[in-house]
Amino acid sequence: MDDERPGRSRLPDNWPRVLTVRAAVLLVLTVALLSVATAVVNIGIDTVYGPWAGYVPDAVQEAAGFTGALTGFLMVGSALALRRGLRVGWWASLLLLPLTAAQGLLQTSEYSVPLIVLSIVSIPVLLLTRDRFDNSLSLSTTQIAAGSALIGVQLYGTIGGYALREDFEGITNILDAFYFTLITSSTVGYGDITPDPTSTEAMLFTMSVLVLGVASFGIAIGALVGPAIQAKISKTLGKMTESELEVLEDHILVLGYGDLTEPIVDELARSDQQFVVVTNDRDATTDLTDRNLPVVTGDPSDEEPLQRAKIERASAVVVATKHDAQDALAILTARQLSTDARIVAAATDRENTRKLDRAGADTVISPAVLGGHLLVRSALGSDETDLIDRIMGTE
Repeated sequence: MDDERPGRSRLPDNWPRVLTVRAAVLLVLTVALLSVATAVVNIGIDTVYGPWAGYVPDAVQEAAGFTGALTGFLMVGSALALRRGLRVGWWASLLLLPLTAAQGLLQTSEYSVPLIVLSIVSIPVLLLTRDRFDNSLSLSTTQIAAGSALIGVQLYGTIGGYALREDFEGITNILDAFYFTLITSSTVGYGDITPDPTSTEAMLFTMSVLVLGVASFGIAIGALVGPAIQAKISKTLGKMTESELEVLEDHILVLGYGDLTEPIVDELARSDQQFVVVTNDRDATTDLTDRNLPVVTGDPSDEEPLQRAKIERASAVVVATKHDAQDALAILTARQLSTDARIVAAATDRENTRKLDRAGADTVISPAVLGGHLLVRSALGSDETDLIDRIMGTE
């Protein structure tokens, strides 16, 4: 017998996975914050510390400090990817942790010791939790193209700037060329690197980097960040994203949500059948969204939410909310928008069965009549036990 004493909470079956994932995410996030904080603290500190003191050039020490802040911000992104269980976040963290440790050593500061120690400790923890992060990163063709365009423009500007370095004041190496490309394409333009006014080629090249850079930055932000913002807003408002709606095909449309609809949605959720719920009940929308069930917010009797839910592609429509008058309007609208979809409705009152049928429903079921029929059959000895148990929820 299981020990289920009152007041004793049972741990979920996946608690070891949850704990190890959280530990890895927490360690990586802590290293990220330490990397940024250490870089900030070490700015302007002249004292050196550790076994590398005296061997690290000042330029390398300063570079390690400034790049440490950049690495920290990159690790914040990898920690967020780890939180979502993404394998790419695991690889990014595994590559960045040795880098943060090396940067801490090269900073030759006593304030870098916690960063070095925690970076080294985090590596074996991350290796032990490799199988916990197995989700793949799915990028659309647009997102891949936008990211490639952004990288391509930076390569174009860097290589071109270095090739034309004799026509630019301030470009002497590849790092200068990349710096010029970055500040030009981001429209910062400090003015410390400028093309020779007498060189038409340098002037045209600078203009091309500016135009292409601004365009690639704008497209990349829209393509890479926009869908994440849209998905977050859609989840908050209980709406499906446009990309999710576009792939709907041969699905079942559930119009309205109520006591009668809830078991229908539960049954559909257990099956492999694609479905969408259309309701204007905010509480129901929030509940369905929390359960990761597809929902479109809107009045089921209006055309717009039904069109968004792709009713023209739906194979069937289910209407059952205990409000026969509202259901009749929803059926009328659904039949007007789709002449081929099979519409099944539930009539709370038996006398409304014909009304729902005339509204356009192919099949109208009265739960009261069906329940009475099953009870009589069971009382007369007919073997309807499995069906009754299923309806009553005892199995």
